[in-house]
Amino acid sequence: MPARQEISAWRPRVPGVVEVFHAHFTEHAYPMHVHDVWTLLIVDDGAVRYDLDRRERGTPDDTVSLLPPQVPHNGSPATSRGFRKRVIYLDLSQLDESFIGPAVDGPDLVDPLLRRRVGQLHTALADPGGALEAQSRLALIGERLRDHLRPRLVTRSRPADPGVAHDLRDLLDERLPQGLSLDEAAGLLHAHPAHLVRAFSGAFGIAPHQYLTARRLDRARRLLLDGQAPGEVAAATGFYDQSHLTRAFKRLVGTTPGRFVRENAGRVVRPVSATGETPSSATGGPPMSTTGHAAPGGSAATG
Repeated sequence: MPARQEISAWRPRVPGVVEVFHAHFTEHAYPMHVHDVWTLLIVDDGAVRYDLDRRERGTPDDTVSLLPPQVPHNGSPATSRGFRKRVIYLDLSQLDESFIGPAVDGPDLVDPLLRRRVGQLHTALADPGGALEAQSRLALIGERLRDHLRPRLVTRSRPADPGVAHDLRDLLDERLPQGLSLDEAAGLLHAHPAHLVRAFSGAFGIAPHQYLTARRLDRARRLLLDGQAPGEVAAATGFYDQSHLTRAFKRLVGTTPGRFVRENAGRVVRPVSATGETPSSATGGPPMSTTGHAAPGGSAATG
């Protein structure tokens, strides 16, 4: 089967929703990476296998997968026909950090009502006039996710703070655009460079350079969807040049920044206020896939 891919992404007018991402891949495999937000995932066709916190996971039929922020994961097709997925990236205003541990323990939720609501949310998010409906549906989804995760809060013991690993992560977050060398980090944290790499990889399951690249790509996606040109985004997010950004972006997202921008140009990015009002200058329309067709948004499992 020839490799096939369709990708669409946009930033809707709904507070708490960082990005909506729809994709159909037959061969693309995500490398190990992290996000600083929650990944709410449904697979409409095929299946995905992935590793989360050093444990192999998968997306069985009719599940909702919730991947927590700051926990490394990858992803690849589990069947020869690939997979079709819909993702909503949610910030920590929807689920706070206390739910990360329970989500690591059980990221794949078998809940038909939750899955149906997530599909309905995708439909509302694809409608330029559906902001209030999307907010309402998101509130119900957040409530149901918390109901799933709360019973595990008392059973998961919190691991001891790895210390220098967390210090290095904080330092990488602070220096996201400009970056820093391993020797510089070692000097600031008073630790040997090799110890820093071992401690960070042992604590988070990802090497420091992989973490930094993933965080930069998260920021790059948002700036691209805000309408900035790839060259500007490369400079703003710490990549050496546009070619460097393109290589890293394609490896993770499955498409180039230029195509990502072209297919999503003119999308609405301004959030609504608490009353549901939007700025009068905001414009936009339903997302289009990279094949030029309307992006999937129905609640049925059609992708």
